[in-house]
Formats: sequence, C-alpha cells, structure tokens
Amino acid sequence: MWNNYQRSINFSAVAIWLGVVIVGLIAGFAASASPVLPGLAIVSLVILAVFFRNLEQAVLSALIIRSAIDSIISPPLPSAFAIAIDILTLLYVTVLLFRKRTVHTDWLWWFLVAWMFFQAMWLVLLPIGGLGLDGSVFGTSLREWVRLFSWLMVYLLVMQLKGRIHPETLINMLFWALVIPLAIALLQMFVPGILPSHFAPLSGIGEALSEGSRIRGSIGHPNSFATFLLLFIGLTTWKITITKVRWPWLLLLGLLAFFYVSTKALFSLMMLAVFILVFISPRLSLLKLIGAVFFLSLVIILFGSTEFGQQRLESIGQTPLLNPDIDIWRAILLSYSDNNSFNWRIAQWHELLEAWKQYPLLGYGLGVTTHIASNGLYAHNDYVRALTEGGIIGLVSFIAFFGVQIGRIVELMKRSLSNKTQNSLCLILLALILTMPVGMITENIWSHTMLFFYWFTLIAVAGWDWNTKPTT
Repeated sequence: MWNNYQRSINFSAVAIWLGVVIVGLIAGFAASASPVLPGLAIVSLVILAVFFRNLEQAVLSALIIRSAIDSIISPPLPSAFAIAIDILTLLYVTVLLFRKRTVHTDWLWWFLVAWMFFQAMWLVLLPIGGLGLDGSVFGTSLREWVRLFSWLMVYLLVMQLKGRIHPETLINMLFWALVIPLAIALLQMFVPGILPSHFAPLSGIGEALSEGSRIRGSIGHPNSFATFLLLFIGLTTWKITITKVRWPWLLLLGLLAFFYVSTKALFSLMMLAVFILVFISPRLSLLKLIGAVFFLSLVIILFGSTEFGQQRLESIGQTPLLNPDIDIWRAILLSYSDNNSFNWRIAQWHELLEAWKQYPLLGYGLGVTTHIASNGLYAHNDYVRALTEGGIIGLVSFIAFFGVQIGRIVELMKRSLSNKTQNSLCLILLALILTMPVGMITENIWSHTMLFFYWFTLIAVAGWDWNTKPTT
C-alpha cells in the first residue's frame, strides 16, 4: 500500500513539474510578445496545482468561467484557455495511466478521436500541395484543428468526473455560467458606454454601436450568444420538467427568452421552433402544445416589436425564397446594393461553390473559407463551408459527425427509460442537436465554440450512470 501511495505521489509530482517546465517555456516566449502573458503563465501554475489537488472544483470552475472570457481576444484568453484545457487533460490522463487508474471514456469519445485523426489528413495534405491552397495558410488550418481538438479534450476531462460527482449536480453548476454573460448583456442594453471595447454591443459584423445594437453578453458575437442562450433555454426547460417548484425556472426561462430576442438573430427563431417541436412531440398533450405555442409566439412578437426585427422579417420578402420575381442571379446583383443579408448570403454561397468546383473531392483545407471568399468572411452556411474546405469527403465526415451523436443520444434515451431525469435530459439534447443543422443553413454554427464547449460537457454527462451515488 505504501509503495502504491509513494508511486502515485511520484507520478503526480512528475506531471506537475512537467507542467511547470512547459508553462515556463511558454512564458519565456510569451514575454517577448506581450508583457501580460507571463502573468497569465504564473496564474497557470497556480491552476495546475489546484487542478491535480481538487479535480472536481477545478473542472467546475473552468466550465463556469469559460463563458466570461469568450470575447477577450487581447490578450487571446479563449485560445489560451483551450490550450490550457488540452495540456491539463493530457497531463491528468497520463498520470492516471501511469498509476494504472481507470480513464473513463465511452464509444462516442473514441469515435470523436478517430474523426479528429481523419480531419488531420487535411493538415498533412495542405503543405504538400494536395489541396486547393498551399502551405501559406497552414497556420489557419492548424488553429482550426486545435479548436476542434479542444472539444474532444473537454469531453475527456468531464468524463473523468464520472462517479465523483452526480451528473445532475454538475449540470446545476453550469447555470452559474449564465451570471456574467447576462449581467454584461443588461449593461449592453441600458448603459453600454461604461463597458470596455471587447464587451461592447455589435451591429453587423465588427461594427460597434452605443445603442440600438445587438447584445452579445460576454460572448464574441450576438449569433454565438443566441445559440449559447438556446442551450440554456433547453436546460431550463429540462429543470421545469423534473422539479416540483417550477416558478424560479419559469422566471429564468422568461429572462433567457428576453435576451434571446435581444440578440436579433433571425435564424435563432427557426432553431427555437425546431427545438420546441422536437421537445413536445414524444409526449404531446394539450397543455404542452398550448405552452409551446405561447412561448414561441411570445418570442416572435418580441422580435417583431423592434424596428430592426421588422426590417429583418420584411427583408425575407425581397429574396428568391418568398418573391418569385427575384431569381438567384438577380439576388446576387441586388446583394451589392440592397443591404439584404439574405441576398448577400446567396452571393457568398455562389462564390464559394464556384471555388469548390475546382477542387471537388478534398477542397481547400480546414478553416480557410475566409481566405477563399473575396470579402474575407465565413460562408454563413456550414454545409457550403464543409464542402468548400473539405470537398465531398469533408462534407460526408461533417454529416457523420452529427449523425453519430444523434445515434448516441437515441441510444441513451432507450437505456434511460427507468430514470425520468436522465431520459428528459436526453430528449432535450436530441432537440438541441436537431436545431443545429437548421441553423447551419444560414449561419456559422460550426464556429460557435461556446455552444460546442458546453454541448460536449452535456453529452458526456448524459451517458453516466445516474443511479449511482458519487464517491465525493
């Protein structure tokens, strides 16, 4: 026993000292780039020590604070946070393996591992001339791959809490991640002038305004804030279905709906409609139907009550979607002068699809859409983006990424019939993931890192044994 204890201490010490060396090297290079970054490295050392000593508290803290730093890009806190999560997770798992302790995974995680290695194929092909662009954009592709890899690490890290904390307790703690984003959103609506530039509200792409603009809380973009709120609307709905005292959660649901509308993201209305439809369909009742129609109607009325919302709704009538007198070519021509975001999207899609035709099988490389589009913007259609960046093979893998997760959730729903709380969460997750393909038709959902950060936390927790009492 003493030998095992001593061995565990040694392995932990090796991991900590290895982390200290890595952070020290990073700090040395960072000092030449920015005087702020070495201070972050010192903080990282403290986090490293806390992480190995109190895993549950460290992971829960990371899950809570992630939503508060999304828009702070100078210094690049979101990127530093993702890299830190990757390093800490790999170090912790390495310690578990050396100590011959169980590393908790499931088959979905292993599928994601295989999927990530498959995506690395584009990293290999890019610098050797196997894609539509050359090695000059390799850094962009590498950053995109690391961004996706961090989702895998979040999944793995949360899985290590299995048996140490009850899944419902962990999800309850996630609601604290709403505090700072909602508080900043209130300031953006009523006193935006007191906020620093990285928390300022936005109107359009990169255009900051003091009033009458779109709120985004502490999230990088209003559209990302909308999907972040939709995820917590789903979790709040789940709490309403499993608790006896519902009025606090109903109040929170109303508050989230208020902010959801204030993002002024038209695509979010379609996503909300799909979420409600999927949620009420398994056990449809008159009460559920009335509540769903009332909630959706309230959101649409609030959206249309603003001048901006009215303009967005009216603009749909000046597109090929609702106006038979406007064909695709006319919409593309109008996009240069009518300020209609729908016609602009059609022009963007057409340009990227024309580029894809030159390299149809493997495309141009991960995350390089902004280098292909003449305006330097994303596709605003994730299927067009997947096709352009990965070709036909990349699009198939993109669809498989979501198809396998849907299959996993359906599997968990069948396994959890005896546990109402777990089964209800799986239904919420199914509703949420089915909204994503809808939003991806006109929006860059794939770039909403915040959404997937919490999504993979939830899908990891959903597969735990909810009937087992945790050890800590």
